[in-house]
Amino acid sequence: MTTPITVTRTTFALDCPDAVALAEFYAGLLGWDVSRDPEDDRWVEAHPTQDARGSYFLAFQQVDNYRAPEWPEGAVPQQAHLDFYVPDLETAAAAAVACGARRHEVQPSESGSFIVFADPAGHLFCLCKASNLDA
Repeated sequence: MTTPITVTRTTFALDCPDAVALAEFYAGLLGWDVSRDPEDDRWVEAHPTQDARGSYFLAFQQVDNYRAPEWPEGAVPQQAHLDFYVPDLETAAAAAVACGARRHEVQPSESGSFIVFADPAGHLFCLCKASNLDA
């Protein structure tokens, strides 16, 4: 058994064609704040608001020749996706579309417990019905 590492913060970074635009999308969707270096807009972060700030956030790394994942099948596979658990799925879905998300044409949930979306850069994320376990 090894000793686990000590983590002071956790970042999930997404490659994208425009780091500023994607950070603004997720900040708008989640009610978070955008943090960026005014001299380098190729790495931009979205953090929970000050009252909800924790040790986690999202980061967006601008890369040349970015290609969006093609899901469920395609030449560019999905390598990761985000799940956001929400109390009201349809209200959250409307907000996601208003922020610029696109409801994906493939919806594998037979029970309706989640909805698959693509963000403006084509990354997939799901809005999922919150359960008692999420509280």
